[in-house]
Amino acid sequence: MRTLLNIIWLIFGGFWLWLGYIVFGLIACIFIITIPAGLASFRMARYALWPFGRVVIRQPGAGAGSGVMNVVWFLVAGLWLAIGHVTTAAAQAVTIVGIPLAWANLKMIPVTCVPFGKKVVARNEVPAGAEVLI
Repeated sequence: MRTLLNIIWLIFGGFWLWLGYIVFGLIACIFIITIPAGLASFRMARYALWPFGRVVIRQPGAGAGSGVMNVVWFLVAGLWLAIGHVTTAAAQAVTIVGIPLAWANLKMIPVTCVPFGKKVVARNEVPAGAEVLI
C-alpha cells in the first residue's frame, strides 16, 4: 500500500515538491554559511519525493545552533516551501483519492518550517525511545 501511495504521490505533486527542495538546497549551497541549510533541504527533498513509510523523529543532541538555523531557514526557504505544501494539498484534496496525499502534505509542514533537530527515518528503523513527530 505504501508503494502505491508513493507512486501516486510522485505523480500528483511529489516531483514538484522535490524540485522545490532541490532548488532551495542549491541556492543555500551557493553561500558558505548556509551550506547546512542546503544539506537539510536535500534531506527533506528525499522525504518529499517518497514520504510514505518514513517518519520524522527528534534528533538527540541538537543544540542552540539548530534553533538559530531554524530561524534562518524559515525566513529564507521554509515559509515558501510550506506555501507550496499547502497549495499542493489543496489541489490534491479535490478528489477522494487525493485526500490521503493532501493529509500527508499538511503533515510535512512542521518539518518543512523547522528542519534542524529532526531526522527522517524509515518507519521500521525508529530507535527505541525516540520521539516520533510525524
